[in-house]
Amino acid sequence: MMSDNKTSNPLSDLAFSSLDLLPSVNEGLSQAGFTYCTPIQALTLPTGLQGNDVAGQAQTGTGKTAAFLLVIFQRLLRNAPDTPGKHPRTLVLAPTRELAIQIHKDAVLLGGNTGLRFGLAYGGVDYEKQRKTLEDGVDILIGTPGRIIDYFKQHVFNLNSIEVMVLDEADRMFDLGFIKDIRYVLRRLPPLDQRQCLMFSATLSQRVLELAYEHMNEPELLKVEAEKITSENVRQSVYYPANEEKLPLLVSLLRRFEGGRIMVFANTRHATDFVERTLNANGLHAAAISGRVPQKKRQTLLRRFHDGEILILVATDVAARGLHIPDVTHVINYDLPQDAPDYVHRIGRTARLGATGEAISFACEHYAFHLPEIEAFIGYSIPVEQSDHEQMPVLKKAPPAPRRSDHHRGNGKRHSSRGRSRRGR
Repeated sequence: MMSDNKTSNPLSDLAFSSLDLLPSVNEGLSQAGFTYCTPIQALTLPTGLQGNDVAGQAQTGTGKTAAFLLVIFQRLLRNAPDTPGKHPRTLVLAPTRELAIQIHKDAVLLGGNTGLRFGLAYGGVDYEKQRKTLEDGVDILIGTPGRIIDYFKQHVFNLNSIEVMVLDEADRMFDLGFIKDIRYVLRRLPPLDQRQCLMFSATLSQRVLELAYEHMNEPELLKVEAEKITSENVRQSVYYPANEEKLPLLVSLLRRFEGGRIMVFANTRHATDFVERTLNANGLHAAAISGRVPQKKRQTLLRRFHDGEILILVATDVAARGLHIPDVTHVINYDLPQDAPDYVHRIGRTARLGATGEAISFACEHYAFHLPEIEAFIGYSIPVEQSDHEQMPVLKKAPPAPRRSDHHRGNGKRHSSRGRSRRGR
């Protein structure tokens, strides 16, 4: 059954209080300030709370995480064993470590009064610490496929007690090459009639649907589809700077937006590093994250940006999906993305849950030829802005890039040879 609900409203008319949730679950919602469901929550919660499998589609930033967490809490609490077991009762798989961390944070926020135990497993850091947590026993295990399978193969836990399986950002799982890992996990779960499966995705493509029909129990396909691919609350514009004008234009705009929380996207790690160094040399406090930044430092930078200590974050597409950073006021595409869907994911970092935001793109000499594909994908032309050349600042040169330390290169230590190049990307 497919249900379409076209809407641009941030919230529905369905109150959480009408869902007959357990008191400890309602307490978490109250503490988080949640009163009414978002459209995807209103569409999927009534079905999911009845124990049915759900494949849900909605844009990023629409509340999918809370939708599956509430189903998990309700089911596990209603079927609680007399004594806590060692093995997880729920498994949540996410394509990136950043998304896994965010889901865990939301789970602790919403489920802090439930008494449920949460575990987090992702690649790059804390191998023994994560392992110890799982050996001590968790009810809900959240993580990336590679690290989860690593621990599973070492018999740190088994999947025999799984009551709820969640695949978040399923389309991204395919993009990152995790489909074999996903099938490996799904084939080791209890039979279809003994567990519930929830799948959420920005798109329910044919390959995602094939996965749903193969490994889910007659899932109900529920789709919240906006009238436009991009949010109406994002004001979009595009500039056509020459390559040498990009940095002065960026600095000019950032000074104009002083006080906002801004994400600047570039296509390469080299570009993010260079832009960050140039901004800081010209009095704009910025930080950069990319796949090359060590995981602990990346988490620290994201937390500082989330808390408002850093107001400008320069990033590659590693930060375009799976992060919940509230109150991003502006997104600037210093480089136009080379894939049209990435444009949508990038500008989706602003105007989340009904807020307004602004997305500005630079169609420079290197990347302007991607603009027609982007406009065809979103279904309209992006308004053009003219640069004021007289207002372009003269910039101080960026200092030389620091030499990469041995730590950045990696020390060669690995706990498993399997899948480390992809794990938790």
